[in-house]
Amino acid sequence: MDLSGKSYRTFIERQEALKKQFSEKQAEKQHSKGKLTAHERISLVFDSGSFEEIDAFVTPADQPVEFGKVDRTYGDGVIVGHGKVNGRLVFAYAQDFTIMGGSLGVVHAKKIAKIQEMALKMGSPIIGLMDSGGARIQEGVASLSGYATIFQNIIHSSGIIPQISVVMGPAAGGAVYSPALTDFVFMTSHTSYMFVTGPNVVKEVLNEEVTSEQLGGAEIHARKSGVAHMIYDDEENTILALKKFLSYLPSNNVENPPMVIDDGATPDINEKLRDIIPDDPNKAYDVKDVINLIIDKNSFFETSELFAGNIVTGFGRLKGKTIGIVANQPKVLAGVLDIDSSTKGARFIRFCDAFNIPILTLADVPGFLPGIDQEHAGIIRHGAKMLFAYSEATVPKITVILRKAYGGAFIVMNSKNLGGDFSFAWPTAEIAVMGPDGAVAILYRKELAESKNPAELKKELVKKYRDKIANPFIADECGYIDEVIDPAVTRKKIVSAFNALSNKWVKVPARKHGNMPL
Repeated sequence: MDLSGKSYRTFIERQEALKKQFSEKQAEKQHSKGKLTAHERISLVFDSGSFEEIDAFVTPADQPVEFGKVDRTYGDGVIVGHGKVNGRLVFAYAQDFTIMGGSLGVVHAKKIAKIQEMALKMGSPIIGLMDSGGARIQEGVASLSGYATIFQNIIHSSGIIPQISVVMGPAAGGAVYSPALTDFVFMTSHTSYMFVTGPNVVKEVLNEEVTSEQLGGAEIHARKSGVAHMIYDDEENTILALKKFLSYLPSNNVENPPMVIDDGATPDINEKLRDIIPDDPNKAYDVKDVINLIIDKNSFFETSELFAGNIVTGFGRLKGKTIGIVANQPKVLAGVLDIDSSTKGARFIRFCDAFNIPILTLADVPGFLPGIDQEHAGIIRHGAKMLFAYSEATVPKITVILRKAYGGAFIVMNSKNLGGDFSFAWPTAEIAVMGPDGAVAILYRKELAESKNPAELKKELVKKYRDKIANPFIADECGYIDEVIDPAVTRKKIVSAFNALSNKWVKVPARKHGNMPL
């Protein structure tokens, strides 16, 4: 090659021009907001030297001059490409807020669409690092059409490859539906926010003053709306968590999750499990203590921790293999199921089923949350989501009933007749149509009304109900559970059960799709 020729000089000039457009001043502006640049984010996500950028030199579409200055920079405000994360192929796009506010124009959208289609074709996860002012106003309907193509691609890839959104700045208007459609959403506290209509529109329409943080900040979406699954204090920690999170997931729906070498630090028999459930059936405990004693040491990665805390969801490992965990949390609302926890659980179960991740269910549920608000807001429909998700799932499914399992909630938490493969119970389990207090109040209403000492009589009747009806041995003898087990051997039992289910295969009916109660 003639290194002094015109073509090579043009090549070098373009390379230099690309470097120069990312100035120190732009980087400092991002850093002053507590944000990294798009290139810095990409460097942190991917294994050193493995990222290969695509379409770095494309330029924005022509725009009418009267609607503002056209920034003729290379790349059109988004970096796209592929590389290795923990040694595995991953595709990504990173919007660059320093170029036209990371706004989405037609070329910007085409770049994202191209990398989405490549990820699907190669069967690899895709990560979207989002930091954008939204649709590019100057390009009108073309930018809106670009969003539609991106959404369509997400939907086509759903359940085939993991799709993860990392919101690291603004995401407003139509842009918010991109993360909402993906499998998991990470956000960074104080620097990222999402909303369909911004503070200015809220003020104009409703005459209410609200900041971007109050309207759609990370904390709001992690605690109240449930749109964000994980939030962290800064971008570095967000990206570190993202990389750890990916280590639990397969690259696509025809692979099994990656295997990690088990260091043998977690004993198969642990007597500490015998002491977790309080003697008082109405006293709370932390179900995460049970989780962490069952799965491989330090392997629990919780999802949606701040949202619907009465149910715990997350990933862990058993002998180095990824499992999904769904557990009622007695510390929050006594572990009842309500609208938010049902939606949270159903979505997590469906993700696990799509990506060949076996599900462990730890049940301690007194029922569904009663009340006018829940009924009027549709607890029937939302609770049915959990039923549908568990019944539909064909991955290995194991349930351990720790304590309470009453009424419809017993059925919902992966009961055998709903399709659970193995169902175990601790001796502390209480399985019945309803709790002893409520059952006795109905069954012995007349006797209690006529008694001279109703409190003492009720106490006796509650004990009798527990002994004769609400105990796991009745369910065991009737075959509604497989075995009452010593809590200390829980890990050993579920490891053996999951191994037995490793070749599970279910033939599903031919249909376009079911009609989930959304």
